Amino acid sequence: MTDLDRWSTDLLRQLAPQVLGAVVRRYGHFDLAEDATQEALLAAATRWPADGLPDDPKAWLIRVAARRLTDLLRAEQARRRREDKVARWALPEDWLAPAADRTGPAADDTLILLYMCCHPSLSPASQIALTLRAVGGLSTAEIARAFLVPEATMTRRITRAKQTVKDSGLPFALPTGEARTERLGAVLHVLYLVFNEGYVGTSGSSLQRTDLADEAIRLVRIVHRLLPGDGEATGLLALMLLTDARSAARTGPDGSLVPMAEQDRGRWDAAKIAEGVALITAALPRGDTGPYQLQAAIAAVHDEAPTAGETDWEDIAGLYGLLLRIADNPVVRLNHAVALAMAEGPEAGLALLDALDAENLLGRDHRLHAARAHLLEMTGDVKGAHEAYLTAARLTANFQQQRYLHAKAAALDDEAPA
Repeated sequence: MTDLDRWSTDLLRQLAPQVLGAVVRRYGHFDLAEDATQEALLAAATRWPADGLPDDPKAWLIRVAARRLTDLLRAEQARRRREDKVARWALPEDWLAPAADRTGPAADDTLILLYMCCHPSLSPASQIALTLRAVGGLSTAEIARAFLVPEATMTRRITRAKQTVKDSGLPFALPTGEARTERLGAVLHVLYLVFNEGYVGTSGSSLQRTDLADEAIRLVRIVHRLLPGDGEATGLLALMLLTDARSAARTGPDGSLVPMAEQDRGRWDAAKIAEGVALITAALPRGDTGPYQLQAAIAAVHDEAPTAGETDWEDIAGLYGLLLRIADNPVVRLNHAVALAMAEGPEAGLALLDALDAENLLGRDHRLHAARAHLLEMTGDVKGAHEAYLTAARLTANFQQQRYLHAKAAALDDEAPA
């Protein structure tokens, strides 16, 4: 791929949700508008390299997509005896003007599209798939590969999601009041899930899927740009940047997992760390502090420690304590237990892990057993640690995690009493 091709591809990905949002806002018909927009993008990818970039690429795409949508609507409405009505539709002239010359809600189209993709009637899996398809611009095949499902399965999931949005009669507009806050929460949660799947794949042979993590960061940047005053949108962007900054050091040359304590911190991305720290530093003093901001603050403490041994675990344990007050869930409790163990000794953390185990909240989650193995190893309980590492390895579907956990268990074999 040449630099020109790469630049053109990046531009199309940037414009895709804006064009789709504009067409849906004018005509409705989310499912057909998405097809029409994809055809417009394909036409641009074919014609722009030969004809040159139009003066206003976004207007060009909207015009082509609108014409294609009109064709699709004519065909559909003809079957319902309404072709003459659709044929009279025309694209208003103001839609062909540069974005800077327009007024009204056009600037919110991408955000509205995100709200639609995260419709409360959709399952989280469908919200993720539709967001990556409609806003991220990923093909169905790319999304299927990312989540390790057959393309046909993902096609059905996306089709059902679009039909659900269509049947809901949801207007193309920003929700208001409490609904707007709730839907923004859903949008941020979906982007958080996409990033997590990219940072640590739940299954497969690779530890990371950088394309998904990068896409999540790109999308949350859009939300932050549109809602710069929202502390949680800022916090989520900071969290992603501070976490993703460590990506290059998380795997060895053979793709194997490298735990944070053993990573070469010289390979961490200093620019992302600086941006993330600046974002969370600015966000924390403003208004109420939410869970993404606290998680970003925790990530900042990790990233700013010169060495693993200089990590301020007391500060991290305290931040997790605050997080438990506003977002108590098993994973936060697990992380709090590990932080407390590092700050006060492994016994303190093991007591909290035992309480989690007793409530059977994470019994089938490999992270609970991996954490217990690590803390048992710290206490000198070689046999218990060995068993816990093997249990954790059985419960994860990610090959690199399995590989790491088996290696930890094998390293303890020589230390186990005869």
